[in-house]
Amino acid sequence: MFERIRPILEKFLSPIAKKIDIDPNLVTISSLIIAALAAVSFTLNELILGGVLIFLSGLLDVLDGAVARSQNKTTKFGAFLDSTTDRFSDTLIIIGLIAGGYTTWIIGVLAIHSSLTVSYVRASAESKGIPCTVGIGERASRLLILIVGAFVAAYLGRMYMGIAILILVIIAYITVIQRIIHVWNWTNRTKTYED
Repeated sequence: MFERIRPILEKFLSPIAKKIDIDPNLVTISSLIIAALAAVSFTLNELILGGVLIFLSGLLDVLDGAVARSQNKTTKFGAFLDSTTDRFSDTLIIIGLIAGGYTTWIIGVLAIHSSLTVSYVRASAESKGIPCTVGIGERASRLLILIVGAFVAAYLGRMYMGIAILILVIIAYITVIQRIIHVWNWTNRTKTYED
């Protein structure tokens, strides 16, 4: 759902990207550093700052691709680095939330596991030539849940951050199931056509 906003955001960022003379991989690394700072903010119970930093990290995650495309600097390594740093960012943010006491360790571990599994299922499917962007809990959705959770919890109480993390876990696992079903249906359709 929120991945549909990405092209609009990229269109907005494209003029800025053309004026930035920087290696897109540095933008990618900057996104990871800001995500790490978000994790530290949550550890220090700075919910608003953490939410803002997640937003900035996500914005840079879109900007790196826009810079690469606008300056003809797209590379396979850049795509690999972007995907890898996204996984590190997601994990660091959840670790920060666990360290800050916003969730139990078991829910936190499930949040990390479910987020990584969503990405793994897509990568595994696409490595076999099956497009797999289906599902309600893509990365942008999960980040948005954490941002909203941080702001709501800052004003209404810490428990709301815990609720946000639990929602993240649920929609991530639903997405994993949706993607498995999608791949199952895709492979069965392909098998039928080949027969």
